[in-house]
Amino acid sequence: MALDLSVLPLAFQFTSPGPIFVRIGPIAIRWYGLLIATAVLIGVALSQYLAKRRNVNPELIGDLSIWLVIGAIPAARLYYVLFEWSEYAQHPERIIAIWQGGIAIHGAILGGLIASIIFAKLKRVSFWQLADLVAPSLILGQAIGRWGNFFNSEAFGDPTNLPWKLYIPPERRPPELANFEYFHPTFLYESLWNLMVFALLMTLFFRGLRGKPPLKTGTLFTLYLAAYSLGRLWIEGLRTDSLMLGPLRIAQVVSLIGIFLGLAGLAWLYIANRPLPDVVSTPQKEGEKGR
Repeated sequence: MALDLSVLPLAFQFTSPGPIFVRIGPIAIRWYGLLIATAVLIGVALSQYLAKRRNVNPELIGDLSIWLVIGAIPAARLYYVLFEWSEYAQHPERIIAIWQGGIAIHGAILGGLIASIIFAKLKRVSFWQLADLVAPSLILGQAIGRWGNFFNSEAFGDPTNLPWKLYIPPERRPPELANFEYFHPTFLYESLWNLMVFALLMTLFFRGLRGKPPLKTGTLFTLYLAAYSLGRLWIEGLRTDSLMLGPLRIAQVVSLIGIFLGLAGLAWLYIANRPLPDVVSTPQKEGEKGR
């Protein structure tokens, strides 16, 4: 009996069930917040596990995680609001409505970096050692968090009729694309890309433990910065809701900067054969425990 291939694409269409995970009386638990919380918990557990494997005190990572949450989430929201100020200026009450979506990962990275540098300075530990332990968790958290965009029917791409097309309800479509139903699931593209970067970082981490090849402090984070930015650069070009700076997609500009900084850091480590500048005068050795 012949198989009717014409019906197969229907199996790959994405349709969001809505932003609400569950309602308990007047309280609504949203997928977006649930995924962010899940990403944070998994990330902390993973980074503490990696710290143990590198003989670093895992309690140091637990303390750092509090700083990261305090620094990253408000910065992610502030970054988004600033580039969408024309909308939020008319509805200032929405500025704190982070549960409705509207955070920018580049803002989170910037806020997390500032918090981590301050933390490392106060604790007198190597910033780059901490960054290497957090990098795999960070990219994994980004892969998980991107699914929040799916449930909110946001961060999608141009119209498409590909088998894995994403249905967007009429109220979520840009006015100029109101007649289109299906769009590129850019949230999925970025989530899959981030998972590949995560696999690369974890592979290098465990090979580094065996000295094949030995990893210099700062390698994993600089590689994360370059690899994530490379994927974001091309995926952002598909999106219909990019944050703009005049005619420029701000995420692409920041991604180009990230690629440059990541590759420059790797070149500094392995071509110039010099350690990255750190917040402590004498960076900790790989086997030294954090205090």
